[in-house]
Amino acid sequence: MQARAGTAIGIMAGLVLAGAAFAQTAPPTPPTQPAGQQWAPQVKAEPQVAGVTLDEKQVAALRAVTKYFNDLKVLKGAFAQTAPDGKRQRGKFSLKQPGKFRFDYGFGSKLIVVSDGKNLAIQDPDVNSDTRYQVDDTPFRILLRKDVDLLRDARVFEVQEVEDLVIVALGDKSPEISGKIKLFFTKKTGLELKEWVTTDTQGGDTRVEISELIKTEDVDDAQYKIQSLPQPK
Repeated sequence: MQARAGTAIGIMAGLVLAGAAFAQTAPPTPPTQPAGQQWAPQVKAEPQVAGVTLDEKQVAALRAVTKYFNDLKVLKGAFAQTAPDGKRQRGKFSLKQPGKFRFDYGFGSKLIVVSDGKNLAIQDPDVNSDTRYQVDDTPFRILLRKDVDLLRDARVFEVQEVEDLVIVALGDKSPEISGKIKLFFTKKTGLELKEWVTTDTQGGDTRVEISELIKTEDVDDAQYKIQSLPQPK
């Protein structure tokens, strides 16, 4: 049961999302880099952002990512999650800013990760597990707030542009919120979130890839209401 909850935490908060485990541990080691990719361990130059220096191009990239999240109102699509043990799970998700999201796992799993904007619930009816966290206790709060400003609120560990990708690794400036999230954006048709990687308390990487994205369709707020699981008879 705990392993399944940990897997779900790795998905979002997202964004999706995850960070509750980070709030209880020291900052994790950076995720494993994909084969063939070489990224700098830290960004360099001017100006400083939470003790890390960025050059003008990196600042511009960070501002573009900030604008992406501020412009993002509604997002729906499919996700594929790869757990630290290599297990793959798929499902559907929806996100409505600020801070509301829902991940429904499929293919035999009834696992749900849902946020109403303030609280995050990880629910597994199969084992009657219902774990709650506050979104503000996760590093994802810097991406899910009403006024996203990464230059103001984030600890920046890495900003890279590799071919058609923008890669940003972030943490919360608050010393009470530990952990990192690495975000991957494609630039092929304008900046678009493609995947993210988080690290659990044991140092394992969880990768979440998203696809079939829809931005123009509205979603019903009722799906973000956290319901209590039925009590077993």
